[in-house]
Amino acid sequence: MSEKRIILEMGTGNDLYGQDYTKAARRAVQDALHHSSITLFSKLGVNHSEMRVEVIIGVQQPDAVDCELVAQDLPRGRARVRAVKGGLDVEDAVEGSRHVVATAAVEAWLPDQAGKYKTSTPE
Repeated sequence: MSEKRIILEMGTGNDLYGQDYTKAARRAVQDALHHSSITLFSKLGVNHSEMRVEVIIGVQQPDAVDCELVAQDLPRGRARVRAVKGGLDVEDAVEGSRHVVATAAVEAWLPDQAGKYKTSTPE
């Protein structure tokens, strides 16, 4: 069955002092989620388990992201998270540390609902 993307949200998150890429990634996903409210599940009777969620995290050190932990933050659907090169590290030469900035793209997909519902005209 074909799918349709029903949502695409972007978010950013950072870890200013801990230099933790996973923490920054989780904050980026939370930022993206807070921009969304998907009401169609209750309105159309669609089960959340039908939704596939794809998350791409951009950070300077993708291997440092615990993608399974980030996936646990997603409240609904079948989630898959992957980390890629992106984001931003801001070096603090005085302190000898870096501030980690992550970006997230969260996509939600549902099976194609074409023809399943019919609109009615108000009388």
